[in-house]
Amino acid sequence: MLLPEFISQLRSLLPSDRLYTDPIDCYAYSYDNSRKIFPPETVVFPLTTDEIVSVVTLCNDYQVPLTPRGRGTGTAGGSLPVQGGVALSLERMLQIIKVDPANRVIITEPGVLNQSIQDAALGHGFFWPPDPSSAAYCSVGGNLATSAGGPHAVKYGTTRDHVLGLKAVTGRGEVIKTGCYTTKGVVGYDLTRLLIGSEGTLAIITEATLKLTPLPSAIGGLTAHYRNATSCADAIVAIMALPQVPSALEFLDEGSLNLIRRRFPDMLPSDTRAMLMIELDGTPRDILESTESVLLACQREGLLHAERASDTAALWKTRKALSPLLRDIAPKKINEDVVVPVASLPELLAGLKHLSIKYQIVNVNFGHAGNGNIHVNLLVNPEDNSEMARAERCLDEVFDLVIRLNGTLSGEHGIGSEKRAYVSKEVDVTTLALMKSIKRVFDPNNILNPGKMFP
Repeated sequence: MLLPEFISQLRSLLPSDRLYTDPIDCYAYSYDNSRKIFPPETVVFPLTTDEIVSVVTLCNDYQVPLTPRGRGTGTAGGSLPVQGGVALSLERMLQIIKVDPANRVIITEPGVLNQSIQDAALGHGFFWPPDPSSAAYCSVGGNLATSAGGPHAVKYGTTRDHVLGLKAVTGRGEVIKTGCYTTKGVVGYDLTRLLIGSEGTLAIITEATLKLTPLPSAIGGLTAHYRNATSCADAIVAIMALPQVPSALEFLDEGSLNLIRRRFPDMLPSDTRAMLMIELDGTPRDILESTESVLLACQREGLLHAERASDTAALWKTRKALSPLLRDIAPKKINEDVVVPVASLPELLAGLKHLSIKYQIVNVNFGHAGNGNIHVNLLVNPEDNSEMARAERCLDEVFDLVIRLNGTLSGEHGIGSEKRAYVSKEVDVTTLALMKSIKRVFDPNNILNPGKMFP
């Protein structure tokens, strides 16, 4: 329970329309896309770095947990106020401070939507490569917190690869500036890359200098249909061995395809059991040459047919609709975003099928195959205790399989509160101790997003 004097001082820092204390108002900030619920005791909406400094300082004085939050689209529980206290929503920090096409830079506040950045860059012939499926709804701050990726990460990389510098407020309440305005710069430690992906546990990002990329002059697409996932996985390995990397390479298993068939009955052939959605970008000549190479690489034993796609925009609209469609067939999905080396994809997919059968859990897999990043979705009924217990054992073995294949537990969703119990499978004791030491330097009182990341 927050002390009355703490609330009183908080009211002196922010106007009443930017401070919620009524539990009904606060409830909307108690959950994210993990569907877990942890109500904060109050919600604040700062507009400036100085206001955030004041809130952080006050929370330190009273040892009150402070959970930074974007738009709540994350699936790992990263923005859940699991220890109550204050939820600090950055959704009203909506200013694009500067668009500098000559230097290929945008400076933005954290509440700006990913799509708004794309719109601002588009008119100058640029784009910002991170493109999660929630781009129309998620904020830049959330993208930074998890180093979000998306389909185009196979060619362009994740958020971490497209940020030049940051302004942030540490857990001590100190303002820091990291990185620089240029694409080259090696002065001091790379704190920019440290903060990106730290899920608000070290500092609250208040401003970001984003690096833009020129739009390709042309885009082409292909689809490849297979009678089984094994042949499809072999094709992925062959495609990623080509000199020219696709701009996107998405995999859909039989469960994913059946979901699409339910919504769009005439879109897919009935005999397709696994599918690739492939995008190529560059000059028209590049696309012509790459298309021939990719079509050749698709020629695996289980190939049904491969062809050029006439409408790439429709292709991606269908792909991005997959995650919401999962809610149609199960009350809950345990959604993981594991990554393995591309060459290990055939073994990963075979192992996932084996575990699904072993534990009698429906499993739907799709994702960014060009990175080896597969979204594993265990579809369960949370009211069935036996099924939930089997799902937990299945998930534990899924993570063991991923680590055995030299993979990682999360490619773009982060750890949050949902995966923290499994972190020690990947990170050794000595490295974990160092990470915790870094946390203490930035946030000695452990007020920033406590209960996240570490087991």
